[in-house]
Amino acid sequence: MAKKKKTVRREWTKDDVKTLKSLTKQQAGVTRIAKTLKRTPGATMVTASLLGVSLSTR
Repeated sequence: MAKKKKTVRREWTKDDVKTLKSLTKQQAGVTRIAKTLKRTPGATMVTASLLGVSLSTR
């Protein structure tokens, strides 16, 4: 049986939130923001919605 990869959750720091907000103002897009923060796009979207930040690039 294959071993499962253990999920490691990291807390969002103030610097992470500041970077997220600045990149959303630049309309960077979810994938670029996630790569910059070294997080998954899903985690980035969830945190943005909790903070009330729109990730829409329209």
